[in-house]
Parts: sequence; C-alpha cells; structure tokens
Amino acid sequence: MFARAKSGTIIGVKAHSVVVEAHRGKGLPGLTLIGMARGAVRESAVRVRSAIMASDIALGTQRTVVNLLPAELPKEASALDLPLAVALLAASGVIPNEALENRRFFGELSLGGALEPVRGGVLVADLVREENEQELILPGGCAAEASVIPGVRVLGAHCLKDVVSHLLGDKLLDPVQPPTFTPAETEHCLSQVCGQPHARRALEIAAAGGHNLLMVGPPGSGKTMLARSLAGILPPLDSKERIEVTRIQSAAGRSGQSGLVGQRPIRSPHHTASEVALCGGGSVPRPGEVTLAHRGVLFLDELPEFSRRALEALREPLEDGVIHIARASMSLEFPAN
Repeated sequence: MFARAKSGTIIGVKAHSVVVEAHRGKGLPGLTLIGMARGAVRESAVRVRSAIMASDIALGTQRTVVNLLPAELPKEASALDLPLAVALLAASGVIPNEALENRRFFGELSLGGALEPVRGGVLVADLVREENEQELILPGGCAAEASVIPGVRVLGAHCLKDVVSHLLGDKLLDPVQPPTFTPAETEHCLSQVCGQPHARRALEIAAAGGHNLLMVGPPGSGKTMLARSLAGILPPLDSKERIEVTRIQSAAGRSGQSGLVGQRPIRSPHHTASEVALCGGGSVPRPGEVTLAHRGVLFLDELPEFSRRALEALREPLEDGVIHIARASMSLEFPAN
C-alpha cells in the first residue's frame, strides 16, 4: 500500500514543504529511507518504530520504502517523525489515506510515543496558511506559538495515540486558541539609572530615530547598564512586527510555549563571537545574532575586543537591514534590522 503525508522543514527563517511517501509491499522486511535524509532524520526510523510499538499498534513485517520529497532539499531535523509515523500507519491500513489529505503534520516522537516540542512551529503554520490547507497537527508544547498565525486551525497533541484517535474520528483534538497578548515588563529600565543626563538623552534620541549608538567612557560609569535599558524605551512592537519576531525566534528554537513574542529582543554576544556567530551560517544556514536581534537591540559590549573580521561583517546588515548568507548548497537572506 502507498500513503503520503505533508510536513515541512525549516531552512533559515522559512518553512519549506516536504512530502513523506511510504510504500509497503513484498520483499525482505526492513525500512529504507531515501530523499536526502541527514542528521536526525536518518534516525527517525528507529524512533518511529519504537513509538508505534509503544502505542500498541502492530505494523507487521513487510518491506517498507520511505521517500522524502523534494529529494534535493536537505532535511536534517527530527520534526519529520510525526509525518513519517502517520504515513507508515496509513500505508499499513491502520488509518485511512483520506485522513491525511489537506492536513500537515510536524513533530518529534520519543521512544514512548510522546510528542516533543520542535522549533519552527509558527513557520509551518504560515506554510499551512499559504497552501490553504485544513489544519496543522503538532506537539502541544509548540502549538501556542503556531496558533498566532491567523486563519490556521492548529491542533496540539501530546502523543501518537492522540493523533491516531483524531484521524480515525474516535476522539477529536480541540483547536488551540491564540494566546492573549500581554506586554512583558523589561528587565532593565532607564528609570533605574541615576545621573548621566547626556547619555540618557543620547539613548532617547537613538530610540526615537532608530539610530546606532557608540558609548565611550571609563569603566564603572554605567555604559553597560545604560545600553541594556535601551530596549525598554523603544516603541512597542505592532502586531505585524510581533509575528515577524516570533517567526525568527521560533526558527532558532527560542520562542518557547508563550506564543507571541511581545518584547523587543536584546542580544549581547560575547566579544569572542566569530563572524559566523554574529551573521549566521552553517552547511544549512541558521540565523546569527544580528538576525536574532531583528527589531530590537544588538549590544556589543567591549567593542574593541571583537575581531576585525566580525566587526567588518556588520557593515552591510547595518546599512541594508538584511544579511545575505551564501553557501555552496544554497543562498539565503535573513532580516537584520
């Protein structure tokens, strides 16, 4: 039998569609995984088999081939466990193929069948909205952040059994409601700074106009405390900016279970950070500090101690508000305003 389940993979700060195909038929028992599976995806077969067995579901001992489409797209995250599991169950006749249509699955499975939170839930929810699909099923731990995308029906499940019961129609999952946004209090406030009227005035001008700021002075004069309080006097994020920042934090696995990110980010990398750590990179490029500080503050304490290459790499993102990362396999553009 043959089955297909839709999912997604995170590259940069965007989700790309992935289709998991499963075919079970005659031949020597075993599972073959193809389609440029790398990293944690190679281990998915072991986790999925154990999770299915822990859920008291029998698959049988047929020859199984799993293909990940498109084949040229690198896939290395464990979030393909859930679509792989439901595709195998549909190919085995446990659940009907029709139950997988117009749905997208995204999540990591533990050996006991529990669904573990993964990064990028809000990005996959945005993909569901673009494709006009019916619903998104993912772990309950990251359902809150995915629900912030308007017009998407998000279902959070705690284990594989819950997903199977929903697809069979025995016990339907309840849609996750978008969390109510409440502005968070800043950790550092400018009201805590005593004196330094000229520096305070400079911070207010920088916050009002979105300017860069260089502070020079002797140790102990309050430069670090002043810089950390800058995020607290910036204008609050509007609804579009909150989703934009949430997408970036979700791609980096930093948004947690709170849903929308309501506070402007402030990033303070150590002076030993390399240009890759600041700008982003890797074989499959991940966002760096300048992208994680998008719509917020990038605070470089002890600026002269940073390497020259790291500082020179900040020229273009400071001018353009975006950063282009080019690698042999792909080229990506990250926001860096």
